[in-house]
Amino acid sequence: MALDDPEHYAALSVRYGSQVRPDHILWNDTIAVQLAHRSVRTYRPDALPEHIIETLAATAQSAASSSNQHLWSLIAVTDQDVRSRLAVLARNQRHIEEAPLILLWVADVARTRHIGQHRKVPTDGTHYLDSFLTAAIDAALAAQNAAVTAESLGLGTVYIGALRSHPEEVASLVGLPDGAVVLFGLVVGYPDPARVTSVKPRPSQAIVVHRDRFAGHADAGTLETYDAASREFQKGQGQAETGWIEPAIARMADAAALGGRDRLREALNNRGFRLL
Repeated sequence: MALDDPEHYAALSVRYGSQVRPDHILWNDTIAVQLAHRSVRTYRPDALPEHIIETLAATAQSAASSSNQHLWSLIAVTDQDVRSRLAVLARNQRHIEEAPLILLWVADVARTRHIGQHRKVPTDGTHYLDSFLTAAIDAALAAQNAAVTAESLGLGTVYIGALRSHPEEVASLVGLPDGAVVLFGLVVGYPDPARVTSVKPRPSQAIVVHRDRFAGHADAGTLETYDAASREFQKGQGQAETGWIEPAIARMADAAALGGRDRLREALNNRGFRLL
């Protein structure tokens, strides 16, 4: 669809900022919700709609699952004390306490092992790296379905990867068995209208999209254009104008920059993932 509709043009203009954007896209309500996604870090304490957890879980379970194995679990946390403790473990992210719900997405091979024990059959394949990756990928697919659903209902969301900084403590807090670990959280709630954030620009498609085969990394000028678009966004939000390039490099500078996640292999082994 040509971008002759002002709503469509505006949505893509916000998503890509001052960069080159597609001239033509298809359009429906689902696409509109996805293009409008933003991370929400300030929430009202209002109660969520009745049956929201069941709804989010149902759409999460509708995501693809590798070989129909379902190597993931979901823990819906509404208890204020548990959310407060999770906030501390996630580097004191206040929105985990503010919002009424955080969904914990779990890579879970423990269920398969439990079934194997019951049936008295081996499940040695659960110790291999690919099994963990399968569980992580399936959990991520499920979570994204839930996020889109929540946003389609007028709710806000934000992913919490910092829970991987303390995977053993998080697992203990929510009572996970060996062979299960929280990969990330998804905060869900009503955005605070007094502290609204805007849609953050994404890299132009020239940076991330290739046709038929990898065409090489984008040139410096294209990357700098995205960096400038990021600075423009940050300025509009009253944030430090750091751009995209410097923070992205800094997050990967060394082990310390990973904020505790450099020991993830050790933590996964402690949680019963041997990663052979």
